[in-house]
Amino acid sequence: MPELSHRRRLLVLAICCMSLLLVSLDVTALNVALPSMQRDLRATTSGLQWTIDAYTLVLASLLMLAGSTADRVGRKKVFMVGLIVFTSGSLLCSLAPSLEALVAFRMIQAVGGSMLNPVAMSIITNTFTGARERARAIGVWGAVVGISMAAGPLIGGLLVESVGWRSIFWVNLPVGLAALLLTLRFVPESRAPRARRPDPVGQLLVIALFGSLTYAIIEAPDSGPGTVLPFAVVAFVALLGLLRYEPRRDEPLIDLRFFRSAPFSGATVIAISAFAALGGFLFLSTLYLQNVRGLDALHAGLWMLPMAVPTFLCAPLSGRLVGSRGPRIPLLVAGLAMTVSAVLFAAFEAETSNVTLVLGYVLFGIGFGFVNAPITNTAVSGMPRAQAGVAAAVASTSRQLGQTLGVAVIGAVLASGIGSSSYRTAFVSAARPGWWILAACGLAVFVLGALTNGRWARRTAEHTAQRLESAEVPEAAGVTS
Repeated sequence: MPELSHRRRLLVLAICCMSLLLVSLDVTALNVALPSMQRDLRATTSGLQWTIDAYTLVLASLLMLAGSTADRVGRKKVFMVGLIVFTSGSLLCSLAPSLEALVAFRMIQAVGGSMLNPVAMSIITNTFTGARERARAIGVWGAVVGISMAAGPLIGGLLVESVGWRSIFWVNLPVGLAALLLTLRFVPESRAPRARRPDPVGQLLVIALFGSLTYAIIEAPDSGPGTVLPFAVVAFVALLGLLRYEPRRDEPLIDLRFFRSAPFSGATVIAISAFAALGGFLFLSTLYLQNVRGLDALHAGLWMLPMAVPTFLCAPLSGRLVGSRGPRIPLLVAGLAMTVSAVLFAAFEAETSNVTLVLGYVLFGIGFGFVNAPITNTAVSGMPRAQAGVAAAVASTSRQLGQTLGVAVIGAVLASGIGSSSYRTAFVSAARPGWWILAACGLAVFVLGALTNGRWARRTAEHTAQRLESAEVPEAAGVTS
């Protein structure tokens, strides 16, 4: 990639952030619309889970493929195709006549979405090459998540109350078109110095693992063991297949050597834990505010501002801290805040009092605001630049997998607890085990943030990068000879 001026680099960052806003806004706005969709489409709790998880599941399954493909054929090309597919899928979602059609169209949306975030992050890491400059750029990237969390519930609530839930998908159309035109004009093409070969077997194993595991979790409360057990077995066999097959390939879909780096492994698990907490938190909060408190979508969105605003304010602060002090402090703050927030709901029924409800939302917003920048920075820093797309895709996959599992697990726990009772009478007690699960996720962020960012962890990252670079040099020499 040619050296760009400071102003051009900032413009590239803004365009990439538009893609993140597109995807994030869609998720947060849609959460507020869930009760309205439930009534309109006559959906069960598991049906609501699938409207979210069908998207995040496909996204998680294809992100690594999209990252490696972009490194091979060109990041700008893949990014533009992703914008076209995502925007087209959004239009189809707005026209969905049934729950089944909506789930199918959400999967089309996700195919496009898989080409956006990891590819955009790869573009950013290849545009901002200095460590401090990159950390600040990633901090801005994380702040966009805060913007989507602040704007998503409000925009979603306003649209649901004034036009209907279908209009949420219309917002993606002008944003997607603008991002497409700006990308065509201003984003330079880039690719990895040496192309990576596709890994179709690895890709199929990832799809089998994620899909079977999610189906088993979501359908467990409503289906018998005879229905769920085969999918659990498929997930287990697919996992074993990945662990056995991928190390034997010269260019695997998932390079397991990355996980020899303690910071990279820690960032992966932290991403799964943090985004599982986010998915579960939004799912429980939306259903509680509208189905238990009886608020309309707009007022439910306003009630979620105490969570969204701290996320927006803390994300850039987290990016600056990562650049100046490293990722440990932001991760410790994030883990502590998220844990305390979930414990307030699990042990003290925070949702039953306005004061504790707002306090719980503020604490979770602070925690989530601090967690995003250190995840991304740790995942891509120390890795060879040629592997930036794959490393960023693993981090993005971990986020989406976490959100998928969070909605699946928390939704299954809630459905089991409520049973045939009404939301109003059984919600608080039925949600308590889910809040304890979210507290465990926050604790995992705290503990791993402390353990995987010390001197020993940095040494493992350095050794891993050296192994990866030394493995690439003879291969590249063999190609040129």
